[in-house]
Amino acid sequence: MAKYQDEGTFIQKTWALGHWRARKVTIKQGQVLAEATVLGKITADSKYIKSLKAATDGSEVPDAILSAAVDATAGDVEAIVYIAGEFDQDALVLGTGHTLGSVDAVFRTKSIWLVKPMG
Repeated sequence: MAKYQDEGTFIQKTWALGHWRARKVTIKQGQVLAEATVLGKITADSKYIKSLKAATDGSEVPDAILSAAVDATAGDVEAIVYIAGEFDQDALVLGTGHTLGSVDAVFRTKSIWLVKPMG
């Protein structure tokens, strides 16, 4: 007989609006990242780090949004990231050199829509 386990409680993020898609990725060691951080993927190893506009390893291109805070100081960790959907632009944590305009231009090609909620 199948045994069911409590996998934890899902708490809806107030900055993740409407429908969204997510996946599990590897966050590269040596980082402490807040939820809603804009991430880029390193071309060489496909691990994710905070996207900095001046980077030259592929991570300069915004690719996903971190769903929850992560502490990867002791080693690589797996985390859930948003890869599509609508998100409150004012909640995003941007890396050095990025602006909402520069991030939005790339995210629109990935079906990530940044919005300013009304009300």
